[in-house]
Amino acid sequence: MNVQSPADWPILLIAVVGSILLVEVIRRVLSKAGRKWELARHLVEHCTWPAFTVAAVAATNVAFRPGMFGEAPGELGAGATVDRFLGLGTIGAVTWLIVQATYALTDVVLDRLVRVEGERNRRARRIRTQLGLVRRIAAAVIIVIALGAMLFSFPQVRALGAGLLASAGIAGAVVGIAAQPTLGNMLAGLQLAFSDALRLDDVVVVEEEWGRIEELTLTYVVLRLWDERRLVLPVSYFTQNPFENWTRHGSRVLAVVYLRVDWSVPVGKLREALYEFLQGNPLWDQKDWTLQVTDVLPNGLVELRALMSAADSPSAWDLKCDVREFLVDFVRDNYPDALPRFRVESPVSRAGVKWGLDPSS
Repeated sequence: MNVQSPADWPILLIAVVGSILLVEVIRRVLSKAGRKWELARHLVEHCTWPAFTVAAVAATNVAFRPGMFGEAPGELGAGATVDRFLGLGTIGAVTWLIVQATYALTDVVLDRLVRVEGERNRRARRIRTQLGLVRRIAAAVIIVIALGAMLFSFPQVRALGAGLLASAGIAGAVVGIAAQPTLGNMLAGLQLAFSDALRLDDVVVVEEEWGRIEELTLTYVVLRLWDERRLVLPVSYFTQNPFENWTRHGSRVLAVVYLRVDWSVPVGKLREALYEFLQGNPLWDQKDWTLQVTDVLPNGLVELRALMSAADSPSAWDLKCDVREFLVDFVRDNYPDALPRFRVESPVSRAGVKWGLDPSS
């Protein structure tokens, strides 16, 4: 039988305070190293509070004895309960620390991938998407294992282990049926990430809404729309419905501007002016451009199509607006006769006489 010692509680307090001070020393060292070492900075950001929690709970768990409350049956029972909760708390704190350390390690890679530009950006976004999903799966697996360890720390649960394993098939079937939509979304998320059909920061058009993929998880996708709204869709939507991906193979986009003008418009002069304007516009990527007469409309107007390339979709949108404004101003200021007009042929203009009247009158 354990006998309570007057030194037990001071020893417990010293163990807890010493562990916390040790973690604080490590934190300060990593903070200084984090100015040059990226991993140290992420470890401090993610693991400070989990490390303090592990230090306090683990030290308490090691130094605490059930007999510290007293030797009476009720006091021993209370001590055993506290000891059991300390064990569960240690498992939970260590799990929290492991998950946060995993996020710190992967953040080093993700930060480097965010800075990748140019032609390698598409591959970097694919790796970011896959790495983000993989670490979520790893965190879920670690948490499930920790919960299992907590449950099996109870002797009653261990005694029921054989019965639980025997009924695992039936329980698994029931859970599988109940969680079918969730499991379907998780599988769809893995399919999207590893088939490279959708990546973080991809420009897509969904439900006639233009936006960028802001977040991609195992169950849902967050689309940041052009007006800063957020459209949240289940992952299975993207495997069951068609959608436009403007950055599937690259970020370069063609911008199109249509102009309906009169037949008298000097297309050659307009083409020269457009080329001169594009050369002075920083949004044009200096690659593709054209101005063509694409149609003659039934209302008597001529349709012109200006086509120019840009590095990405936001630049293409701004370039399109700039070109449209330039063409409108250019035609209005230099060739006002080419402005859109609708011609109506009346009986007077056709026959030169008033309709329904005697020409001799």
